[in-house]
Amino acid sequence: RQLNCLSFFFSSTCTFFPAFMVGWSSNGPPDPILGVTEAFKRDTNPKKMNLGVGAYRNDQGKPFVLSCVRKAEALIAEKQLDKEYLGIGGLGEFSKACAQLALGADSEVLKSGRNITVQTISGTGSLRIGANFLSRFHAGPRDVYLPKPSWGNHTPIFRDAGMQLKAYRYYDPSTCGFDFKGALEDISNIPEQSVILLHACAHNPTGVDPRPEQWKEISEVIKKRNLLAFFDMAYQGFASGDIDRDAWAVRYFIEQGHNVLLSQSFAKNMGLYGERVGGFSVVCKDTDEAKRVESQLKILIRPIYSNPPMNGARIAATILNTPDLYSLWLEEVHGMANRIIKMREQLVAGLKKEGSSHNWQHVIDQIGMFCFTGLKPEQVERLTKEFSVYMTKDGRISMAGVTSGNVGYLAHGIHAVTK
Repeated sequence: RQLNCLSFFFSSTCTFFPAFMVGWSSNGPPDPILGVTEAFKRDTNPKKMNLGVGAYRNDQGKPFVLSCVRKAEALIAEKQLDKEYLGIGGLGEFSKACAQLALGADSEVLKSGRNITVQTISGTGSLRIGANFLSRFHAGPRDVYLPKPSWGNHTPIFRDAGMQLKAYRYYDPSTCGFDFKGALEDISNIPEQSVILLHACAHNPTGVDPRPEQWKEISEVIKKRNLLAFFDMAYQGFASGDIDRDAWAVRYFIEQGHNVLLSQSFAKNMGLYGERVGGFSVVCKDTDEAKRVESQLKILIRPIYSNPPMNGARIAATILNTPDLYSLWLEEVHGMANRIIKMREQLVAGLKKEGSSHNWQHVIDQIGMFCFTGLKPEQVERLTKEFSVYMTKDGRISMAGVTSGNVGYLAHGIHAVTK
């Protein structure tokens, strides 16, 4: 009887099965960034460049493991620690250090204990926990306003958690810069109590960030509209090379009375990509609310992944809580940021040397790993076909894939398709 039931359930003639599994049997669309990587792998051109993937590379184009990470791993190995489960909220010493890094050691929020920070599965997991939390408990509209454009994964993360996606103007294609006027106008019209997502620094994918005085006006408008600010901070320290400068917007909003939500990732700034180290924080009105939020976050996390992995959190916590390693990390993350900045400058210099008459200043003005070049889809296609330079169709490039050895070749290719 059981076999017959199963046969019926999976029968191609069964009308019940397709009714509740619509689309299940068809292939989903390929990931645009992973698709770029696959095409790159098939290319036999020795000069080929992959500028699609957002992972740091050294000046030889190789994956880079920070020496502070290696030293932290050695210290952890010496302790011969066990592999027991962490608590639902993760490694306590990591969560505490994670919050302190973001908010600052002298933060009033930390001193008063009105925040809750849980360890998450990198930035993506942090955003999803935040999205689930909002979907269940946010009293306002179920709308999340994303900058246009935003990181591609923001949309499915919030959508799959049951939130509705809206957008506000952010990037101005005509200047390859920040559409400040458009952003303020759109934010001013967002319904009260809606959620607005903000990139704390190194906006992905454009590399365009508001200036401090612009952040101040944005904060004021968000406060007037009584919006809930959700910061995504994936690049603290890796944007400018200064951890305090990169966290400035988050700290300013809190100083102005915003009780923000915050996602953090240590993939980029510590090179812990595969270790999946992140944190999710909620700034609350008082300690009692913080305790209630912590309780509900644990209830949300438990059926998703039960508790987070420990190895990466131990590495990050060891670096953040060991003065010598912390100082070394600051030096190394500063060095990584500076290499990216140097590549931006060399690319613009190379374009000028090629004789380009276009204004490429936006390449230098943008910040972080990504750069919106302003290249059109047809120019990107030519760059790929004629020069084996791979990037997403919107003209976004990962500056980490640019080295002193290939920046001249890239400048030559870009000039050829834009002149």
